[in-house]
Amino acid sequence: MALVVHKYGGTSVASAERIKSVAQRIIATRQKGDDVVAVVSAMGDTTDDLIKLANQVTDKPSARELDVLLSTGEIVASTLLAMALKAMGQEAISLSGAQAGIQTDANHSQARIMAIDPSRIKEELLEGKVVIVAGFQGITPSGYHDTYHARTMDMDVVTLGRGGSDTTAVALAVSLGARACERYTDTAGIYSADPRVVPEATKLSEISYEEMLEVASYGSKVMHPRAVELGQIYNMPILVASSFNDAPGTLIHGGAMEVQQKVTAISHDLDVAKITIVGVPDHPGIAAGIFEPLAQAGVSVDTIVQNASIQHITDLTFTITKGDAEKALRVIRPIAEEIGARECLADTKLGKVSVIGSGMQNTPGYAARMFSTLSAAGINIQLITTSEIRITVIIDETRVKEAVQALHKAFELNKE
Repeated sequence: MALVVHKYGGTSVASAERIKSVAQRIIATRQKGDDVVAVVSAMGDTTDDLIKLANQVTDKPSARELDVLLSTGEIVASTLLAMALKAMGQEAISLSGAQAGIQTDANHSQARIMAIDPSRIKEELLEGKVVIVAGFQGITPSGYHDTYHARTMDMDVVTLGRGGSDTTAVALAVSLGARACERYTDTAGIYSADPRVVPEATKLSEISYEEMLEVASYGSKVMHPRAVELGQIYNMPILVASSFNDAPGTLIHGGAMEVQQKVTAISHDLDVAKITIVGVPDHPGIAAGIFEPLAQAGVSVDTIVQNASIQHITDLTFTITKGDAEKALRVIRPIAEEIGARECLADTKLGKVSVIGSGMQNTPGYAARMFSTLSAAGINIQLITTSEIRITVIIDETRVKEAVQALHKAFELNKE
């Protein structure tokens, strides 16, 4: 019997009827001869509702208590799914992240998985059960024990951050030696662009880990980047498909030897802010003095651009998420004053658009086509950043939809 790990997102388990539908899908997989471990997210908007509730109680909820609170959403979903399976005649058991042996670091709200002891899961599978694991959570090292029979009175529950259930599923698939990780959601797979922006976007039958990592990192919410990265490291195939029908999804895997399609997808993200420090002295140590405090404050920096120095004075620009803009300014303004910079400017009305494709490597003309397409549409580019398989531009947020549509057409991604 082979093993497959299923992952069901919040919309897939948002109601009792949808939970029953998921149970039927799992039973159908079992009937084909596969053991199943299913990882579930919280039902619908449960996580957002719990955060709102916490903020009604206090303006500054404890990080530890907030993690414990948020972890309950996945517990509810996993237990209900186990109940539905049992009611249909399939033996099942729900496990919390701790019971599933998921050990993380102690970084509340954005922990990383350090190790997994799958012994409890394996024992339950040997008894013919479907194992339902609450995603998005684990326990700190102080609460981790070599055997699940040991006391866990001293454990601390931590969460993996938004999208963490994807990471839970891929990590379990790797740890258990599954043949694949299948992620079921409310979309039919990965598309050449967001279908809500480009109605004629085509569903991809497959995409490489490298391309999917860029797509996930630069706007798509279908798959979490950490989960894709984990799949790539351990060569774990990941299928993304709809939980509402049996249509073929998109397989994320190692990729073909020869890439025929040069551009695979157009991705976009509206969660972009830009900070510019004007009149920065250009000498060693200045950049470190700016970005180290930002890192210590938990501000993640994306694109960084420094203008050419004139008389040892330059301008330094970087992008962050909109939610971090005020925090970044609070950190940067005293530093700017200390180093003698003229001023700090912020722009939170931006978005980014990316052209992504493995076939772009060592192939000329793609940047030129992207820039000429945007120019023809009268869209001004504020910043540009690239990787081997991606070109990203920062533009006004009001022009993002138009830019995505124009680029999708220019690169002929509406064709199968």
